Amino acid sequence: MNSVLTAYLFSAGAVVLAEMGDKTQLLAIAFAAKYKASKVMIGVFLATMINHALAVAVGNFITRFETIQMIIQILAALSFILFGLWTIRGDKLEGEENRTTRFGAVVTVAIAFFIAEMGDKTQLMTITLATKFPDSPAFILLGTTTGMVIADGMGIVVGTILRKKIPERKIKLISAGVFILFGLIASYQILHDDFRLPILALIGGMAALVILTGLACYAIIKKDKVEEHE
Repeated sequence: MNSVLTAYLFSAGAVVLAEMGDKTQLLAIAFAAKYKASKVMIGVFLATMINHALAVAVGNFITRFETIQMIIQILAALSFILFGLWTIRGDKLEGEENRTTRFGAVVTVAIAFFIAEMGDKTQLMTITLATKFPDSPAFILLGTTTGMVIADGMGIVVGTILRKKIPERKIKLISAGVFILFGLIASYQILHDDFRLPILALIGGMAALVILTGLACYAIIKKDKVEEHE
C-alpha cells in the first residue's frame, strides 16, 4: 500500500512541477478566457486520461524487457535532469489556443490538449514514471492526471495573480531545481547501488554530471536573456 501511495503522490507532484510554465498550462489559461473554467477542466481531464494512459502503457511495456532494466534506470534518472532543463527553457503556444471544433467547448479543449500533449514534457514524464513504478500503472495514471488537473486549475484560478506577485521565471527555476535534484539523487543511487563504483570514481562521475548540468543551465538562461533583449 505504501508503494502504491508513493507512486501516486510522486507522480502527482512531479507533473505539477512539470506543468509550471508548460505549454499546456498556458493553453489552459488561454482557453479559460474563452470558455467556462469547468468546461476547460473537464476537457483537460479527458485529454490527460487518454494521453497519459497511452504513456503509461508504453512505459510499462518497456519495463518487461529485463535485459535493458539498467539502461532504463539510467535514462529515467537523466530524464529528470533533462525535464529540469526543459522547464527552465519553457514553452510557448503556437496557435493551439485558436483551435476550434463544432462539438462544443469540452471537445475543443480536449482535442487541443491531447494534440499539445503529444511528445510534450508531461507525457514523457509519465512514461518515465511508469518505468520507475512498473507495479503501479493505474496509480501512475491517476497521479499524473491529478497533477495535470491541479496544475492547470492553478493556472486558470491564480495564474494571473501569481504572475503579478511572483515572476514566472522564478517559478520555473524553482520547479527546474527540484527536477534536477531528483535526477542527481537517482543518478547517485544507480552509480552507488547498481554499478558499485569505487568512491573516487563515484565522486568524479557525480562531479562531472553536476558540472555539465550547471553549464547547460547557464547556457539556457543566457540564451533566454539574449532572446528577451532582441
